[in-house]
Amino acid sequence: MGFLKRIFARDEPAATTADVETPAKADPDAIERAYDLDLARAEQDRLDELSQRQLRYAEYAWQPPKQGGDRRADDGDAADAG
Repeated sequence: MGFLKRIFARDEPAATTADVETPAKADPDAIERAYDLDLARAEQDRLDELSQRQLRYAEYAWQPPKQGGDRRADDGDAADAG
């Protein structure tokens, strides 16, 4: 509802930080988002730049191809015994 008030109330001054609804007064989703944001900030403060970069690009890191495949040494024995 706050965004509608800001859109239609052109003559009122902009909201200050005291006017903004705190997460404690908001719905549980807003509280969870605020908590996640606090965790992200704490994690950013805890890690140095190199560690942050490694975590950010970990999914793009090259990994050698898997060796061997799905077949195992005893797979042939079970097929021959039947």
